Amino acid sequence: MTAVFLDLDGTIMDSQAGIIASLKHAFAAIDRSDLAESDLKWMIGPPFIDSFTKIGLSNPHDAIEAYRVHYQAEGMFDAAVYPGITQALDDLLASDFRLYLATAKPHLYARKITAHFGIAPRMTMEFGPETDGTRNWKGDLLAHALEQTGEDPKRSVMVGDRHHDMAAAAEVGMPSIAVRWGYGHAEEWETAAHVIDDASQLPGAIAGLNL
Repeated sequence: MTAVFLDLDGTIMDSQAGIIASLKHAFAAIDRSDLAESDLKWMIGPPFIDSFTKIGLSNPHDAIEAYRVHYQAEGMFDAAVYPGITQALDDLLASDFRLYLATAKPHLYARKITAHFGIAPRMTMEFGPETDGTRNWKGDLLAHALEQTGEDPKRSVMVGDRHHDMAAAAEVGMPSIAVRWGYGHAEEWETAAHVIDDASQLPGAIAGLNL
């Protein structure tokens, strides 16, 4: 049987509204209102510590803490499951695929979200980094997930929308499928085995890998 590892933000959930609002709050809290007014969509997906370091924040950990306070209070459930995702997951389950969550969002938050939106019961296990940054890199997260589940990477696939999903999958030796409806761009998907436009295409794309 094939194991399917699924990203959360930009793949299962359209979580842009809550994340962007919490990022703006965080930047205002550290007196960087200039950043709060910029385009922040590119930050959705990768670990914030990487993105905050990339833009040169001198106090990235303060920004992360301010983000988390707002996100837990107001942003976490300001999201929606993408159209067709629930049916696609049910179709995969009906075909005996095993589903796992593999998200860059700390599992402390991710599991509350999947439970709230009814996704959790469809997952065999859910994986995300610790709040202290352990397994922030998705390659480390997937390696940990494979170790914990005993799944064979050659009979597994990573489904996501950003470059780190594809790079992590390649690092652990599994193929990847990119989704167009999330927050990534075409240049991020060059190593993906398939790029799909609609959730209804997911079961067929995975079956087509002949894992």
